[in-house]
Amino acid sequence: MADPHGFLTTPREERPRRPVGERVRDWNEVGAPGAQLPLAERQADRCMDCGVPFCHEACPLGNLIPEWNELVSRADWRAASERLHATNNFPEFTGRLCPAPCEAGCVLAINRPAVTIEDVECAVADRAWEEGFVAPLPPGRLSGRTVAVIGSGPAGLAAAQQLTRAGHTVAVYERDDRPGGLLRYGIPEFKLEKWRLDRRIGQMRAEGTRFRTSVAVGRDIDADELRARYDAVVITTGATAWREADVPGRELAGVHQAMEYLPSANRVCAGDLEVSPLSAAGRHVVIVGGGDTGADCLGTAVREGAASVTQLDIRPRPGTARDEEVEPWPTYPRLYRVSAAHEEARELRSAPVSDADARLFAACALRFVGDAEGHVRWLRLTGVDTERRPQPGTGRTLPADLVLLALGFSGPDREDGLIGQLGLALDDDGTLARDEDFATGVPGVFAAGDAARGQSSIVWAVAEGRSVAAAVDRLLSGGEGSLPSPIGSRDRPMTA
Repeated sequence: MADPHGFLTTPREERPRRPVGERVRDWNEVGAPGAQLPLAERQADRCMDCGVPFCHEACPLGNLIPEWNELVSRADWRAASERLHATNNFPEFTGRLCPAPCEAGCVLAINRPAVTIEDVECAVADRAWEEGFVAPLPPGRLSGRTVAVIGSGPAGLAAAQQLTRAGHTVAVYERDDRPGGLLRYGIPEFKLEKWRLDRRIGQMRAEGTRFRTSVAVGRDIDADELRARYDAVVITTGATAWREADVPGRELAGVHQAMEYLPSANRVCAGDLEVSPLSAAGRHVVIVGGGDTGADCLGTAVREGAASVTQLDIRPRPGTARDEEVEPWPTYPRLYRVSAAHEEARELRSAPVSDADARLFAACALRFVGDAEGHVRWLRLTGVDTERRPQPGTGRTLPADLVLLALGFSGPDREDGLIGQLGLALDDDGTLARDEDFATGVPGVFAAGDAARGQSSIVWAVAEGRSVAAAVDRLLSGGEGSLPSPIGSRDRPMTA
């Protein structure tokens, strides 16, 4: 423990965000540049170095949190980076995008505000790049074995990097024009600037990982042909089958899926487009869905200059404190959290009809209403009870020129040919079936990430990638292998 009294004397301080009026005029990350480094050492001092650190258990990567907290408190950034990268391939991504289950499991969080673990992680990762601590780690020798990784989201990138470093020749196949998957085209620029992604992919290329972009396996190349060319195939295509809204008027123009909307905005930031074809500029936007993807749509619409933006969440508004009876420590509680996008909407009054920060809780879309040309113009909604039953007298109508459906995802794409060509089995929930070693029923074919686990978070995706890489390495080496496996294929987040 760096400071035995730190958790008593130092309050929790989170990394400050740039002023709302400044950040909504650009697409840069919302965090104040450089502000996290002065805070990190003080916040690391709050870590109690618990005898049983539940932050380890709450984090699927098993990050060595007390170790790098102590190193940060002593300003030993190089050693902190080494301990952080020992369990996490991409801490600059998780430090920005992870929901931080480690903080929910922090022992200090039993009766005090948790250590700002995610902010410290991000500070270490950024300092490591700035100081040149992060370098390519090519293998000392090649195994002569080959692996194809299909999909370049966080699970695919983690699997590819681990297998490359183990000495196998790895090619990553990506259907989009650039690698990164959801990190590239699903996460808005204001949450993750893409030069950070390009920098990490550059490291992977220098290590020997090969990328094959604009290749959709199952369409552009037969999956069986790919399987015949490689000693192993890892499927990390993500959960891209979006859930639909069974609502009258769904067929109207102007009603789109969130993952049709967000990639266009990212392509504008990348310079591929001057203006998004689905731009929210000057339009009344309603987002159906209260999760992170909906919040990403909210922040994007605000930056595009929407006339108004309202987000519907069918769930009741949660409380601000953990309900110990329902979600006891150290499980991850559902709390009323204000993301950067919600903070922006609240300050700018982007949705005058909402209770606060653009969200209408316990609200359900009943009907999309269009004009004579077949374009959506209004959304009819109703309030619902805790059983999601409509409540009489709670109906209202919102103007809606653009409706975005952010209802989550049910598993991998069933229409791209990959599943059928390989003869892969699906579980009851629509995800790829696999055994405890991440192997599908097809010899040499493995599955990891959201395609097999179901919709999850980035930290679970990276853990899946590292674990499937360990399983593939065991197969190719004909023995125990040399790679760590932080989770099993059946592991799930802690619940009560």
